Amino acid sequence: MKFTIQKRDIVDILSKIQGLTGRKSTLAATSNVLIKASDAAVAITATDLETGFEGIYPAAVETPGTVLLNSKKLYEIIRDFPEETVYVNKIENGWIQIGNENVDYHLLGMSCDEFPLIPKIEDADYFSIDSGAFKSMIEKSLAIGVSDEKRAHTNGVYLERILTDKEKILRMVSTDGSRLSKVDHIFDPSASVPEGPGLIVPKKGLAEVNKFLDEKGTVRVGVKENHFIVKKESEIIIIRLLEGIFPKYSEIISKEGGKTIDLNRQRFIMMLKRMSILSSDDYKWVIFVIENEKLAIHITNPEIGESREEIAISYNGEPMKMAFNPRFFLDTLNVIDGEDVRVTVISQERPCYIEDKDNPNYLSAIMPMRI
Repeated sequence: MKFTIQKRDIVDILSKIQGLTGRKSTLAATSNVLIKASDAAVAITATDLETGFEGIYPAAVETPGTVLLNSKKLYEIIRDFPEETVYVNKIENGWIQIGNENVDYHLLGMSCDEFPLIPKIEDADYFSIDSGAFKSMIEKSLAIGVSDEKRAHTNGVYLERILTDKEKILRMVSTDGSRLSKVDHIFDPSASVPEGPGLIVPKKGLAEVNKFLDEKGTVRVGVKENHFIVKKESEIIIIRLLEGIFPKYSEIISKEGGKTIDLNRQRFIMMLKRMSILSSDDYKWVIFVIENEKLAIHITNPEIGESREEIAISYNGEPMKMAFNPRFFLDTLNVIDGEDVRVTVISQERPCYIEDKDNPNYLSAIMPMRI
């Protein structure tokens, strides 16, 4: 194997796959990247056994071949390489030469037979979606991170297609048991979106997908048996779906009977940050008191001290007092784009709902804490 490739064509890709190759797995070969040179291109493949990636990039190939190299070391070499053009040459006894006239590295390659190839998906049911919109959906869903629990519905995002005569919606629902988020993408009525059952996509896999999504353009998304696929022009990511049943969430996201409070998003963020200063591992909650046209947030931590802050609001419901983990609110507020948010409260036992005042396609439901 012998080829020449431009540093700019692969350095970002090698950086992005470090999340896959750096993840612990039961197979040592997954810390490596598979490189296959053929025709006028190089294929780069990485996997953590749950998520697989393959990308094809232009190269001047003199001799075709395949090699398996340590992903981290290869990335560090390419990242700090002083020249734009990189020469790669497979020499005797499994050694790989990387360099040019002035810089020369020799890496020991592994046997390619040890690498678990990712599935080849030929005929999945694909649909197209705006790349920036899909990226935003993933980022909002991943505001609720992976749970310590081993249940599929807390470690994955539920993805479903809601297709009616009036609208076509792609929906992502995420939960960790204490909070839940729903984000919708509404397709143009003329869009071709195949029907299919709901599925649970691992959050870790979606985090890898997010790295490769651009703000502009379109991507193709598909499902084939137990795999979720995201496909760009020269790159593909394949994720093995989680097995399990996602809980029925329709009642959780129902805001019927609720009273709304409109707040400036940035002011609300800073208020919560100030009230979080006195929190600790043993005292994670703050108290919300809603009454008399004001919202007061206070915390009492017997190990540190106490603080209180209030702001004027427009509210005509019954007085309420609820305890919340402020981090849950901050996670939600940080992925909302608009200047103002709408907070909906129903009762002291029901979730508090947060959404962008001008864009109701994203909804976060946060359960109050028992203290």
